[in-house]
Amino acid sequence: MVFNSYTFVVFFAIVLFLHNLPFAWKAKKSILLLASYIFYAAWNPPFIMLLWLSTFVDFHVGKALYNQTNKHKRHLLLVISLVGNLGMLCFFKYGGFLLENFVNLVNAFGINYHPAKPNIILPAGISFYTFTTLCYTIDMYKKHSKPVSSLLDFSLFVTFFPHLVAGPIVRPEQLVPQFETPRTATKKQLFEGLFLLSLGLFMKVVLADSMLANSADTVFNSSGAVPTLDAWMGVLAFTGQIFFDFAGYSTCAIGAALSLGFILPQNFAFPYAATGFSDFWRRWHITLSAWLRDYLYIPLGGNRNGKFRTYINLMITMLLGGLWHGANWTFVVWGGLHGLYLWIEKFFEDRRKQLSKPKSYAMNNGFTGFLYALLTFFLVNITWVFFRASTFTGAWRILTSMFSVVNSATPLLATVAILKIAIIIPITIIIHWLMRNRSTIDVACKLPWWLTGTAWSLMLILLIWSQTSGGSFIYFQF
Repeated sequence: MVFNSYTFVVFFAIVLFLHNLPFAWKAKKSILLLASYIFYAAWNPPFIMLLWLSTFVDFHVGKALYNQTNKHKRHLLLVISLVGNLGMLCFFKYGGFLLENFVNLVNAFGINYHPAKPNIILPAGISFYTFTTLCYTIDMYKKHSKPVSSLLDFSLFVTFFPHLVAGPIVRPEQLVPQFETPRTATKKQLFEGLFLLSLGLFMKVVLADSMLANSADTVFNSSGAVPTLDAWMGVLAFTGQIFFDFAGYSTCAIGAALSLGFILPQNFAFPYAATGFSDFWRRWHITLSAWLRDYLYIPLGGNRNGKFRTYINLMITMLLGGLWHGANWTFVVWGGLHGLYLWIEKFFEDRRKQLSKPKSYAMNNGFTGFLYALLTFFLVNITWVFFRASTFTGAWRILTSMFSVVNSATPLLATVAILKIAIIIPITIIIHWLMRNRSTIDVACKLPWWLTGTAWSLMLILLIWSQTSGGSFIYFQF
């Protein structure tokens, strides 16, 4: 089941109705948990077993980790959790990738080995709920917080349907306390939640799917030469598509949770207005960035062991962050490019500190900052080529077309498609810049009621007009 389907509209209306009935709080939580399992089962019911296994094991291992005083037993329990979670993730997500690379390696040494390709189906959202349960057991090992006392609360924390399939990646302290006492949405929360849900669906259905997806697919799926203009338009289309698709999902998730009275963490903060790549990763997929920082970069040593180790730790984090997105070397290169950008940025930042030069306010907020944001946006577009292309050959073909004049290629995109991209992307950049230090819901609430109502109505009309099928969100494959 996807947010952008009429099935979800009916499902969510029923859940919202039941949640506001005068049932006991435990009964309401049980209804939410059952609804979350139904939501997940709509993809492939047998995979609920994996969700149950991960939930049950990590609940009990987490409690044992917190209470265990024997150092060696605590290490063993942590290893059990890591092996269980990461082993399951590696098998389903990276099994075929690892086998393919092993076959290529042994064949390079002259060994004729060609096993049958494994028929492994990737469970929806496995990367997200694996990281959710992992942070719990690691926190229990470090005793950062007390274990969740109720299996019902822990199960709901892991499987709560708004965040289950594609985040935001929540921490126990962000959500579990909200399950401890009765909670329903206030009128203000219901209004804001439904508005955010509508906005997220508008971003996904109207902007990502209807306006941009076809152009991106046309360019990246082409097997021949691509005209320079079409190459740039195709990349820009995907740049817009990936944002509106994923930020749209996160906005839907936050809105659906808020409509029920629950608060999920922010996951996007107008990233195409980022002034540099450190700023970009503070604005793009915020919960993943924080997870990688707290559970990978800092444990590796962070910036505590000198500049050389800091640069190495930074690159390892970004390479693994790229691999987390997909079982393909193109994702690793995508992460590596971001790591390289962060290296260069950190080098100049360290030089500035050595020369005792204060950071200019204009670099973040003035006209100079806007130019810096455009440069960051330009470089981000280069990385998206590797994110979208399924092969290095395809990525190189697009990059070659972008930075050279291709006269012999047949145009791929219609004039109307080019105009859509040429209008949507600049408007997106301007809105991101104007909103970079603001909240969408705060701005919506401060506008005159008739203006907010008109904008909301137009979004709903365009949604109904554009909705043809419930296409999956891009991040469901991760």
